[in-house]
Amino acid sequence: MTAPAAPPLLSLRNISRRFPGVIANDDIDLTVRSGDILGLLGENGAGKSTLMKILAGLLVPDDGQILWKGKPVAIRSPAVARQIGIGMVHQHFALFDGMTVAENVALSLPGAVPGRALEARLAALTDAYGLSLDPGQPVFTLSAGEKQRIEIVRALLPDPELLILDEPTSVLTPQEAEQLFATLRRLAADGRSIVFISHKLDEVRRLCSTATILRGGRVVATCDPRTHTAEEIAELMLGSRPLSTRRSERPRGDPLLSVAGLDAKSGDSRVRADDLQVHGGEIVGIAGVAGNAQSALYRLLSGEELANGAGTIAICGRPVGRSRPNPRRRLGAAFLPEERLGHSAAPDFGLTGNALLSNLTTPAFQRRGWIFWPRLRRHAGHIAESYDVRHGGLERPARSLSGGNLQKFVVGRELTKAPRLLVVNQPTWGVDMGAAGRIRQAIQGLAQQQAAIVVISQDLDELLELCDRLAVIHDGVLSPARPVAEWTIDALGLAMAGADQPPALKRAG
Repeated sequence: MTAPAAPPLLSLRNISRRFPGVIANDDIDLTVRSGDILGLLGENGAGKSTLMKILAGLLVPDDGQILWKGKPVAIRSPAVARQIGIGMVHQHFALFDGMTVAENVALSLPGAVPGRALEARLAALTDAYGLSLDPGQPVFTLSAGEKQRIEIVRALLPDPELLILDEPTSVLTPQEAEQLFATLRRLAADGRSIVFISHKLDEVRRLCSTATILRGGRVVATCDPRTHTAEEIAELMLGSRPLSTRRSERPRGDPLLSVAGLDAKSGDSRVRADDLQVHGGEIVGIAGVAGNAQSALYRLLSGEELANGAGTIAICGRPVGRSRPNPRRRLGAAFLPEERLGHSAAPDFGLTGNALLSNLTTPAFQRRGWIFWPRLRRHAGHIAESYDVRHGGLERPARSLSGGNLQKFVVGRELTKAPRLLVVNQPTWGVDMGAAGRIRQAIQGLAQQQAAIVVISQDLDELLELCDRLAVIHDGVLSPARPVAEWTIDALGLAMAGADQPPALKRAG
């Protein structure tokens, strides 16, 4: 007589969750078995994050049942989720900026852990995953990629049976991503289960044995992603074929951004760029592993930090190295930082208020201190409609939007100004394939209008798809830009790790 089959590790039955005006999850069934690597796919706003927050104890479902090893459970807090054996790496960080890496990790652990013991556990995990972290470094000095590494490490420390990973490779080189995949496969071989949320469909096809696809809050398909093409999976996600964003030939105009002799500090990072020119009609990409001063370079180009001399940065032929952002905007420049909430957008402002943030010097929206709110409200509505921003109302807080929808809005806010120069940092980080296609298409459309564009990104596929020339930043040093045809993914990965940096550009001492 054969023993009865063990129940699945996790079963979701008829899970629903509603918010005012929105059904985020609608009667969802989902099964995860021991040793599964399940891909969870869907557009931004499809309900993935809501569903995973229910599992992580951050939200409670309105209807339905959760079974853990065949028994009903009520996951009413993150502590309960951890006790059961569920760990999650969130897309948006839950860190205290004023604390160190080790202190943030310690807060996620039950009880007191001696400092040396914690540092030893941290060192073991970071070595295993190839994710370097300094335990004593304050979080506010870290890049977005380094903050995500903290989230990965502290989710793994309690040794969960089910690990949920939300866009975990967005800050890794291809070589580092492969190391992470090898570790995930070892965890699965030991009987642990993984839910892998990613918009990189080729990663899902290589890593996952099953994929569940959400659209509009409902499950629309469950499949073996290894037997489908990325295009077929994208069509299930979107309900239509994804947009094509193939690079097109464009005439090259005059230099609209020039950087020469830049050698400046921003925060704890030092940036050196000896020669960078970006012409009208050209998209120049800057690749680099998280933490190699990409954000510092962005701050210097945008004017949030001042350069070492006025002439080290020029926009449209005018020296601006010692000018703040607004004078640069008046020359026709626009800037998009990597952090959506708190940098690109004010979390508690509605879309109307956020439309004003980079238009404070635009006469159409303000004059002599008077703000023309009806005109601004129409403008915010136009951006939302043009860029397919799904929202529950123009005055709802920006934090209520999904990451992809908020990113589409802030991209639209800058591109509708038809800037002559656009500098954008991580344009599609954490954004689904449909939204990423729209954003990339909009960037290419701006280049067709003879704007000069700088794209700082850790997504190498994105850079190879969008850009005419590519440079690499490593340890704050920017390499010369080379035509994209001269690069491969492997060569870029090596250069990002510092293995292919030209000797003339290596920083002395």
